[in-house]
Amino acid sequence: MSTPILIIEDDRDLSELIKIQLLDQNYEVHQQFNGTTGLQSFNEGEYSLLILDVMLPGLDGFEICKKIRANDSKTPILMLTAKAEEIDKIMGLEFGADDYLTKPFSIRELTARVKALLRRSQVQNDDTSGISDSITFGELSIFPQKRSITLKNESFDLTSKEFDLLMLFATNPGKAYSRQELLDVVWGYQYSGYSHTVNSHINRLRSKIEDDPSNPTYIKTVWGVGYRFVEMDELIA
Repeated sequence: MSTPILIIEDDRDLSELIKIQLLDQNYEVHQQFNGTTGLQSFNEGEYSLLILDVMLPGLDGFEICKKIRANDSKTPILMLTAKAEEIDKIMGLEFGADDYLTKPFSIRELTARVKALLRRSQVQNDDTSGISDSITFGELSIFPQKRSITLKNESFDLTSKEFDLLMLFATNPGKAYSRQELLDVVWGYQYSGYSHTVNSHINRLRSKIEDDPSNPTYIKTVWGVGYRFVEMDELIA
């Protein structure tokens, strides 16, 4: 079974180097060198992974990532940038990127990240295949295989990381997670130290599923620790 990967990178030499390495790993590789045509190619195809440069002619990588995540929460996105600034890494995370490499990087490192992202994506698919069709807490219903939710019978869209967070909480009700634990499980160990990213994702998730985000029903703050999901008997009480 082929594993199609799309590279959107305007440095043709680098794109070609990445392509050769991935072809050697038996992946199917497609290339685009412009942000606008790259996004069009992504929307028209079916890809297992996207390698996305930040600085592009046409649309930049952040805008592409944002547009993709508005409709696609599953496809892993590996972002590339020539900048080493922390704000770029944070922005990539905020817009829904799954991993991040700063140029210059070794092709071996890129290949390792690609394999890790594809493995994680497959594990997530396998994990949801063994879960019931829906998980319901009060008026909130989660559909793992569709990666969608309804609240009071109204559908809501979540980003990839918002859904991953919600699934982790909902399948472990009552368990308290520190911000670092959530980073490790949902984003991966390489994002150690970016706990503010967890906070912003929790806030956005609460704004979508809570009637009153300042007094949440589902995602509770555990002071001095982090967050936990409500237990069923708390909803009934």
